[in-house]
Amino acid sequence: MNLSEPLLADSAPGDAAEGGASQSVKAQLRLREMILAGELPGGARIAELAIVEKLGVSRTPIRAALMRLEQEGLLQLLPGGGYAVRTFSETDVADAIALRGTLEGLAARLAAERGVDAAVLADAHACLDAIDTTLAPSTLDDVGFSRYVELNARFHLLLGRMVGSDVVARELERVKGLPFASPSAFVMVQTHSPQARDLLVVAQDQHRQLLDAIEHHEGARAEAIMREHSRLAQRNLRAALSGQAGGQVHADMPALTLIRRG
Repeated sequence: MNLSEPLLADSAPGDAAEGGASQSVKAQLRLREMILAGELPGGARIAELAIVEKLGVSRTPIRAALMRLEQEGLLQLLPGGGYAVRTFSETDVADAIALRGTLEGLAARLAAERGVDAAVLADAHACLDAIDTTLAPSTLDDVGFSRYVELNARFHLLLGRMVGSDVVARELERVKGLPFASPSAFVMVQTHSPQARDLLVVAQDQHRQLLDAIEHHEGARAEAIMREHSRLAQRNLRAALSGQAGGQVHADMPALTLIRRG
């Protein structure tokens, strides 16, 4: 008797399940990319068979990916079955940003009141030092803006770790996953604005003030800074939509077409 046979038989279902999950995640990421790149316009019904053929995976992972994107809010379930790409009102997006600001404000206050692990604080300082270096030139090119987006996302991730609470960190990541609610959602559409770098400098000063408040255990101050910080994203949203209404085409963010003005 070959003792490896039952072991192989036992492991096969798990391997298959893991492979299916991987395919589903890949399909989810690619579909999200297609939506945000404007390949699947707002209101468009998702043709499941066409997606299967385009992505080269079976219907099962595609259906799982569609269900997850509906949970994220990028798709809506149609009454007769199937999915369509959602569109969002300006108020929807503004509310999502405000929700992030509120939750990040709570995280900042708790971090200040409870104290933060020294290693996490060191990582946060290093991240802000890297942002200072990125913003040092008098003007930023596309590489500089992309680097800022990367570092800004890291700093906001570190804020979630400063609290020392899996519950808060998980909910922070959840709210940042809402459509257009991420900390850098509208940074790239500002790349050609004369005031773009100035706004990032203001945001970076708020980062520094936040870390100072947390280190000095000033909870109310830390919370107020983060709420104010989210208002920069609100300003970027309004600027982006004003430009769109004026006929400007934002090649860096075609997903703006999913937002309805007013």
